Amino acid sequence: MTNKGEYVFFDYKPQQANMASEVLKGLGSEPKFISPKYFYDQRGSELFERITELDEYYVTRTEMALFDDHLPDIARSLGRELCLIEYGSGSSMKIRKLLETISPKAYVPVDISGDHLQENARALHRDFPQLNVYPVCADITQHFALPPVTVGLSKVGFFPGSSIGNFEPRLAQKFLSTVRETTGVGGALIIGVDRKKPVEVLEDAYNDAEGVTAAFNLNVLRHINQALGADFDVRGFTHVARYNEDEGCIQMFLQSKRDQTVHVAGETIRIANGEILHTENSYKYDPDEFLNLASNAGFSQTAVWSDARDWFSLYLLQGC
Repeated sequence: MTNKGEYVFFDYKPQQANMASEVLKGLGSEPKFISPKYFYDQRGSELFERITELDEYYVTRTEMALFDDHLPDIARSLGRELCLIEYGSGSSMKIRKLLETISPKAYVPVDISGDHLQENARALHRDFPQLNVYPVCADITQHFALPPVTVGLSKVGFFPGSSIGNFEPRLAQKFLSTVRETTGVGGALIIGVDRKKPVEVLEDAYNDAEGVTAAFNLNVLRHINQALGADFDVRGFTHVARYNEDEGCIQMFLQSKRDQTVHVAGETIRIANGEILHTENSYKYDPDEFLNLASNAGFSQTAVWSDARDWFSLYLLQGC
């Protein structure tokens, strides 16, 4: 009879930003901005799932295909007696495929939202009953201690979906340095990174014909209305997404269709006709650019796999 794996929740009680003060700070800046973290209320999460299925949005299916083709190679490179650390909690096919293929001794999902983290971690523990699951409630951008039970296991970080692209390059390198500190010398990182490609392909991916990405972007205003009692007129804004070649990133904005006044958490915000609210950056990296970031953060290249069109790359890195 096979032993059932442990489930132990570690809550480091990370300090979460005050939404009202953070939103007001962004709306008081020049240019105005709203943090992309506020995309993800329930409706925003559902819209993002729809985005991943769109014809124009190549990222998810391209990365999944790379996983299907190269997970056996990754498993052979990593060996056994592993602790898998997922940065950001997920119950997607990617983490499930990875758990099935590398069979770690311990799985440590890390997320700042304790409820979301436990919901996903418990679902995975039900589906992988022999697996030791140790969810850690912490800020993934800050150093955190791994559960003591993982001592002696080889550490493997996992950060898929080109989420690294949502960090400014300087902060991306800082995040990678934090991962390197956690995984240690000889530890590994599996990371998916979107690549630079023809501008029309990039812009189509963020301006889909069905308007799902536009709805996702505009939903941040609905979220603020509901959470903070604000009175944004969502119909008074339009979605804008364009590639900034100098920065090497897609930038998303909400552009005001008229002069308007908005009330947020007791403050009055004036927004001019044509003024933009910056909501997200998504940086794209050619392999030499990303590997330079990784090298500066203390990682060396073990393997890089790209699709036939060179639109997306999957990296296996090792701490040095």
